[in-house]
Amino acid sequence: QVQLVESGGGLVQAGGSLRLSCAASGRAFSSYDMGWFRQAPGKERVFVGAIRWSWSGGSTYYADSVKGRFTISRDNAKNTVYLQMKSLKPEDTAVYYCAARLGAGWGTSSTVGEYDYWGQGTQVTVSS
Repeated sequence: QVQLVESGGGLVQAGGSLRLSCAASGRAFSSYDMGWFRQAPGKERVFVGAIRWSWSGGSTYYADSVKGRFTISRDNAKNTVYLQMKSLKPEDTAVYYCAARLGAGWGTSSTVGEYDYWGQGTQVTVSS
């Protein structure tokens, strides 16, 4: 069982930066793929990016909408994954969720159904 708690959300102006954190409880954090998703009001939850489990090198992949602006990293010693967001746009406004699934190889996992554990979400609001 893994419990996830996001933090770091808030209000920021367009063009600004924000870093979200997701702290995980439980053992073997390095064995989990960690994903970030977001959900805007009235819309479905969508994939933002993910970082693979450490045995696969901890590589990252992103949705096209955030590629080049967002960076995911992990600190296995702290059981924490980060989402660094730069050049924020009003359309980035959403509740951001982190998610976890046991790592398996080098594939990509970009759908909600592929993740087993979810945090409660943190609100990010980007003003124009």
